Amino acid sequence: MLASYQKSLHAAFIAIFCLSLGLPAFAQSGGSSASISGTVVDPSDAIVPNATVEIHNPVSAFARSTITDSSGKFSFPNVPFNPYHLSITVAGFASYTQDVEVRSTVPLVLKISLQVAGSSESVTVESGGDLIENDSTFHTDVDRGLFDKIPLESQSSSLSSLVTLATPGIAADSNGLFHGLGDHAENSFSVDGQPITDQQSKVFSNQIPLDAVESLEVISGAPPAEYGDKTSVVINVTTRSGMGMTTPHGSITASYGSFGTSNLDVNLGYGGQKWGNFISVSGLNSGRFLDPPEFVIMHDKGNEENVFDRLDFQFSNIDTLHLNLGFTRSWFQTPNSYDSEFATPWNGVIVSNGGLGPNGLPVGPADQRSQIKTFNIAPSWTRLINNTTVFTLGAFVRRDAYNYYPSANPFSDLGAPNLQSETVGQNRTLTNAGALSNVTYVKGIHNIKAGAVYEQTFLDESDTLGIVNPTYLPSLLGANGLPCFVGGVAIAAPCTTLLPYDLTQPGGGSEYTFNGHTDVKELALYVQDTITKGSWSFNLGLRGDFYNGLTTHKEAEPRIGIAYNVKPTNTVLRVSYARTMESPFNENLVLSSIGCTNPVVNPLLLCSAPVSNPLSPGWRNEFHAGLQQAFGKYVVFSGEYIWKYTHNAYDFSVLGATPITFPIEWNNSKIPGYAGRISVPNFHGFSALMVFSSVAARFFTPQIGGAGSVPGAIGAFRIDHDEKFNQTTHLQYQPWKTGPWLGFNWRYDSGLVAGPAPCAGGNCANGPAGSDSVVDVSGLSPDQQFEAGLFCGAVRATPPSAANPIGTPISPNNLCPASQYGSTLLQIPAPGTENDDRNPPRIASRSLFDLAIGDDNLFRGDRYKWSAQFTVVNMTNKYALYNFLSTFSGTHYVTPRALAAQIGFHF
Repeated sequence: MLASYQKSLHAAFIAIFCLSLGLPAFAQSGGSSASISGTVVDPSDAIVPNATVEIHNPVSAFARSTITDSSGKFSFPNVPFNPYHLSITVAGFASYTQDVEVRSTVPLVLKISLQVAGSSESVTVESGGDLIENDSTFHTDVDRGLFDKIPLESQSSSLSSLVTLATPGIAADSNGLFHGLGDHAENSFSVDGQPITDQQSKVFSNQIPLDAVESLEVISGAPPAEYGDKTSVVINVTTRSGMGMTTPHGSITASYGSFGTSNLDVNLGYGGQKWGNFISVSGLNSGRFLDPPEFVIMHDKGNEENVFDRLDFQFSNIDTLHLNLGFTRSWFQTPNSYDSEFATPWNGVIVSNGGLGPNGLPVGPADQRSQIKTFNIAPSWTRLINNTTVFTLGAFVRRDAYNYYPSANPFSDLGAPNLQSETVGQNRTLTNAGALSNVTYVKGIHNIKAGAVYEQTFLDESDTLGIVNPTYLPSLLGANGLPCFVGGVAIAAPCTTLLPYDLTQPGGGSEYTFNGHTDVKELALYVQDTITKGSWSFNLGLRGDFYNGLTTHKEAEPRIGIAYNVKPTNTVLRVSYARTMESPFNENLVLSSIGCTNPVVNPLLLCSAPVSNPLSPGWRNEFHAGLQQAFGKYVVFSGEYIWKYTHNAYDFSVLGATPITFPIEWNNSKIPGYAGRISVPNFHGFSALMVFSSVAARFFTPQIGGAGSVPGAIGAFRIDHDEKFNQTTHLQYQPWKTGPWLGFNWRYDSGLVAGPAPCAGGNCANGPAGSDSVVDVSGLSPDQQFEAGLFCGAVRATPPSAANPIGTPISPNNLCPASQYGSTLLQIPAPGTENDDRNPPRIASRSLFDLAIGDDNLFRGDRYKWSAQFTVVNMTNKYALYNFLSTFSGTHYVTPRALAAQIGFHF
């Protein structure tokens, strides 16, 4: 069945291609943006040269200007989709203003007639109506005018950091990971129209550098039909272009800051009216590359090198080629906890053996490292069929090569009992290749787009592992429920199966290698129409997704949105609905789906049976209702209530107790919440942005897909990216246009759901016989107790050290009276009140403050400019956690106070 759809798609591509070759046309456009061009004339229809033409969007901060040439013509290429305010000034003529809308790749061509100064004229005046959009899809637009001046927490994942801070509905997590509207990383990127739906956090892949980004549109509402796979949040990226830059423009910036973090960035744009090239090259080196499990940094060095190039070439009046090229390499250490830094000997073997492991070699700190190489090639061709219709044909190949290296001495990888009992290595590649085609037609009240996307994702996984915990085999039970390893002898499975790979046994063992491969094929067909009639706007769409991986699935997905502009009050009311198919995560998909059939991997994955549990695509119904309201000319609010119900909801788990994660699937999820944004456009140099959200991420057992699936009754729990409330307030002030500026952030997070934090009674079961009066913390090592900020009366846990390689728990017997028990970093439910759904333990709330000050033109140069910037992240040096023993990401602290100074040369 899928093959017939693929043949139909190929036939459609050929038919559209042939049709486009035979039709006349007369302009160019392409990518995820369009062009605005036109001619300026006087009342007698004579051309007006040297007129200043400006466009700007007061909410996104997008602003561009140009001068009409000797023919009275002007052009703005690469303009992101949005409404804009266009103004024209020239000596001897009255000022002219007009609102224009860029909503498709169809170029906008204008002919503007100026009135002589002093004559009767009609001028559009900016008002609250310029701040709102009559659009049914809730989204946030961010231009370089904002993110050039916003202090970002993470230099190695700056794009994720920007999305977290500048858009509503985002729960912040460690290492550049963010959760959109209650889902686990169900986010996708569209880079100049290229879909990227695989994970983009810095422990999975490498992101496009922020320096290559012109603007962002972040869709938090019901996604239009052109978007699929992972749609909780869709980040639509428009990259920078050299088109129209008749003289070279670029910059060289260098920075240095805390943790020895240094950054060098070079970019250059150059072109003409028919071509343009933009290239960005950057390098980063840091002593704190990842967010570590301790506030103190140990074993956390990393570096990253980026190259991005965009080429645009208009080889005729109707045809344009666009090519994106990118390569990124990152190398980084896995940060150590005190446990792993001091090779904590939980079994006593290492201490009694004079610090030597079972292999007779000294056991030092863990030394686990990763390397990721990413390349991307994405060419596209755009043809303007006529002044209402544009055809686009594109292709793309993107590859992530991920390598995880264990410590040279495998016994250095032995951690606390509930952390890591295996040494593990991984060599994994993900290659995503595909083609896309679409036709856009704009005329009258209709803005129609129809298209198709076909892609294949080739997955190769190779995992090596060996057991380094001598207590692991003795802890296992055979099929009869009795220990399968007695007196140093394996007497039954799974011990007999695992024994050759137990490196602690006399004579040692060998590491086991698991290899997996699959090819995931996906086909999407869609059509959508945005209909604008008076004060009404209708977004109607239909999408069909066909998934063929380890499982198959097809889904018809209607999309509908309605918006109404109440013009007298500058209010837009909107409602929308979307049916979506949610595709499984590709990272370690094979291991998760078929690992339980492998007799060696099966016990490490805690499988309930030796059967495969392949992940199937999920499907979702989501409803949105919201409004946008302008208050005068300087304040606009946009907010939305969201309700999402998903069958087959995704999360991540871990391989045994190693750092290797894999996707799993729960029965369903229910996610209600709200998100909002308040914007203050530029008012005498002052601007402000506040984004906020509250999302309840309720997931329901049993686990139905992925390794470790256990059939059982349905029950609700809050997953570890549920957060009651978060907000970011960004203030920006630049008293005069060419003077110094200041940017300030306040980020508040009420706290994600924490991992297994001990508490008394309720569902905790961390007290003797379920007692509500005593808490048993023996399930955590002293270091983990320290990481959680636990205390028993006046006693706090102390982490391991050279003098005390185990550390000290909060109580000698690990039992603490509930009345004396608490935490400075976690919100622990009162005795007897813990409930996985209604009252789970959470990370303590936190407020983080960041500041950036700078000057973009220190010496007031014209063509050549020097800039300087000073940034402080976490000004108060807040001691706080992102998460604690999260199923997916473990324990991580926020960045300590970090200072950075940057200097730049611009031309």
